[in-house]
Amino acid sequence: MTTAMEIGIIARQNIKPSSPTPTHLKTFKLSLLDQMVPPTYIPLLLFYPTSDHHRARQLKKSLSETLTRFYPFAGTIKDNAFIECNDNGACFIEAQVSCLLSHILNEPDHEVLKQLLPINFESPEEGRGCVLHVQANYFKCGAMAIGICLSHKIADAATLTTFIKTWAATASGIGDESVVVPLFNAVSMMPLKDISIAPPAVEIKQHKSVTKRFVFHSSKIAALKAKVTNNSVSAEVEHPTKVETLAALIWKCAMKASRANLGISTRPSALYQNVNIRSRVLPPVPNESIGNFVGSFIARTSEAETELHGLVAELRKGILQFCKNAKRVPLIEDISVILKPQIEAIGLLCRDDVDFYACTSWCRFQVYEAADFGWGKPMWVTSANPTCKNMVILLDTKDGDGIECLVRLTEEDMKVFVCDQELLAYASLNTSIFKTG
Repeated sequence: MTTAMEIGIIARQNIKPSSPTPTHLKTFKLSLLDQMVPPTYIPLLLFYPTSDHHRARQLKKSLSETLTRFYPFAGTIKDNAFIECNDNGACFIEAQVSCLLSHILNEPDHEVLKQLLPINFESPEEGRGCVLHVQANYFKCGAMAIGICLSHKIADAATLTTFIKTWAATASGIGDESVVVPLFNAVSMMPLKDISIAPPAVEIKQHKSVTKRFVFHSSKIAALKAKVTNNSVSAEVEHPTKVETLAALIWKCAMKASRANLGISTRPSALYQNVNIRSRVLPPVPNESIGNFVGSFIARTSEAETELHGLVAELRKGILQFCKNAKRVPLIEDISVILKPQIEAIGLLCRDDVDFYACTSWCRFQVYEAADFGWGKPMWVTSANPTCKNMVILLDTKDGDGIECLVRLTEEDMKVFVCDQELLAYASLNTSIFKTG
């Protein structure tokens, strides 16, 4: 059982850019995709085994210098159309944690861990003043956790990683060659539209849901990929990726749990998969480009199809079709390849006769390598709770070979899901961080 954890705020300040933003950069326009994103935050937690208050000073000084490059992150979002780059700064909180780090990492509970974040990222109202919030948490044992919440209005996971890489390189003083120069070119590719009010929220039925963490070690992933390959008759899945394989397994087991609780054997299902479009659109977008460069596709099953290799084939078919469409014409001329799956997903969310799941992968962003502030890579990197039921977040393990999955389902479905023997043949439920690669 996770030890109770109390957080005491010991300092709070706004970190302003080390140099003022030039007058001609005071208004930063959001792109169309930025406008379409709800006003939420991307949460991230970085855990380090040792710390001291000198490191806090180092973090704040380097953050100030980094904000000069990432100047919109020190501003305020206005009317879902632009960011006022007023140099108000990022909110930086320092907090004392009542327990030892080992007490919460032996059996991580993401409901507890979200206390280490600077704001309630699920509430767009709470953090409306700042684009960026940071919280440095000091544990009794001397360890530290850095909680980061960056507005989704200007950032996707790739943008957050780019920012962390530059901030960490600045803090460690390893040289300008490791400092990323951000590109603010999103609006030129996806021009601003007249959307002065945020897109209306979709009314979704609320269900009591719970998040569980599953760890897939490299040997288990290899065995699962081999199983898919051996059972597949399609050349399309001859070499399934780790993400495809694990997304399909979780999808399959979640469907089985839902159908078992409903007392039925068949039911349509769909999986919404996010895609980093930077290398997939015409022309390609540089990795340093800041903003929401995220597309998606929807994979579907027939009412009875739950074979693992069949689900992998559907996911592969979805990404291949997405890539084909994305390279058809320049993005600035036709953005429908991005918007159509989003609109379709909203329709599926409102239906009661389809099991609808959503998956986001943070794999390949190399956050562990990016987040070395001069005292070594983090011992653990994680996101916070997925906010809605039937959501899945995939993250690399520290060794880069395994994958951690955060899965959020209804309480009823999760009770069945965690007992699925096919799942447990490959996944470990909430393994201690000290035993994870």
